[in-house]
Amino acid sequence: MPIIQEIENLLSFYEKELDDTLNFWYKFGIDRKNGGFFPCLERDGTVYDSDKSVWAQGRGLWVFSKAYNDIKKDDRYIEAAEKSYRFIKQHCYDNDGRMFFTVTENGAGIQKRRYWFSESFAVAGSAELYRATGDRQYLENARSTFDTMLGVKTGRIVTEPKYNPNVVNCIALASPMIMLVTCQIMRDIDIERKEIYNDIITDSINEIRLHRHPEKKAVLENVNHDGSLAKGSRGRLVNPGHSIEASWFLMEESEYRKDKTLLKEALDILNWSFELGWDEAEGGIRYFADIENKPVQALEWDMKLWWPHCEMLIAFLMAYDLTKEEKYLEKYKLVHEYTFTNFRDREYGEWYGYLHRDGSVATDLKGNMFKGPFHIPRCEIINVLKLKKMLSHPTNTKE
Repeated sequence: MPIIQEIENLLSFYEKELDDTLNFWYKFGIDRKNGGFFPCLERDGTVYDSDKSVWAQGRGLWVFSKAYNDIKKDDRYIEAAEKSYRFIKQHCYDNDGRMFFTVTENGAGIQKRRYWFSESFAVAGSAELYRATGDRQYLENARSTFDTMLGVKTGRIVTEPKYNPNVVNCIALASPMIMLVTCQIMRDIDIERKEIYNDIITDSINEIRLHRHPEKKAVLENVNHDGSLAKGSRGRLVNPGHSIEASWFLMEESEYRKDKTLLKEALDILNWSFELGWDEAEGGIRYFADIENKPVQALEWDMKLWWPHCEMLIAFLMAYDLTKEEKYLEKYKLVHEYTFTNFRDREYGEWYGYLHRDGSVATDLKGNMFKGPFHIPRCEIINVLKLKKMLSHPTNTKE
């Protein structure tokens, strides 16, 4: 089949998948009494726990605003986004300006973490809603919340450390990669402060580079502050999904900056992470790996989770678009076949989130405090936009 035809078919496929995914979360996930999203859904969309993840509120806000901005001017999308924003603004901030991690259905704070990821998702979602509406209250909330997350990241706002710094003093990959993508979103929307975000993006790229270890062909989850190997299993740990997610953030930045060196670094990360994580015997990518093939302490290490497969679907399609190398298209097809065969629920819609190593369903829930209206629709939105771009420049697409 000619590649143009393949791309057209994929575009139609993703457009339908995205519509189905958004319809699922619009129908079952929205709390029409209190606002926001119920993330904890059974297979058929029934709410099995009314507590709410604050991550899911900001992520759902971003997804529905982004879909409205770039996919379809559907009034339901703005309705969902505004309900989520109101819930976030009224209930998800603590008195110190930090955000909770979980709240009750009517917004009473349950748990707050040391991380600033709740803030990062609220920043991205608020900014995207500003782009949809032009209402500056959303931009101002994005800016003030960004200032809080940056304060925590830099230590200006003190939080309890994860480890005793006198014993373990390493840095985690999640921090620079989430800061990077949040700044990318803000840079595109908050044009007045573009250079501020550019500078932080540069710092984030350099911090991600500390986690790259070409001699190990791996991007490590935890390294010492100078990039050297941390001690023990903590220092040998790779989360292939995280690394692959970082790779496509870097690919996007390489395209923005027209930086071939950065593109090569991103592609190395993608290649290393796939090689470390892909299960040749059973298919799918493992959740964790050890660079010395020693035991991984996390018992779920060989499970197959929904979100790393979303990251691979984005990354390999993006890699093919940027390089036109057939190997990336072939890897994309391999991941696509595994993902939509094993994760998609053909009866009730949406995806299962957790599979055993052999691909059998470990739990048929559709959402929890981590799985919500984000990774799947984000993947579908990004790939719809990427495929449309590829079709709009057919001379750049290898026949």
